[in-house]
Amino acid sequence: MPKSRIRKKADDYTPPPAKKATAIKLTNRSWVAPVMLAMFLIGLAWIVVFYVTDGKLPIDPLGNWNIVVGFGFIAAGFGVSTQWK
Repeated sequence: MPKSRIRKKADDYTPPPAKKATAIKLTNRSWVAPVMLAMFLIGLAWIVVFYVTDGKLPIDPLGNWNIVVGFGFIAAGFGVSTQWK
């Protein structure tokens, strides 16, 4: 039976070249906190005004949907808060 060939192993291991560190560019997000707080306060004020005026304000034809609008502002504030770093 024929003998199989013996493979030569390379003794010279050269590691791959090191990657250069890339600079992370941070964007200016100073607008996030004021917008987030403004959305929270608008939503809270919308709901409070609706309850204090017995549903006559902020928008009378919406009726109880004014609560949904107020919570929509609050939800938008939480959406904006995801951009805060």
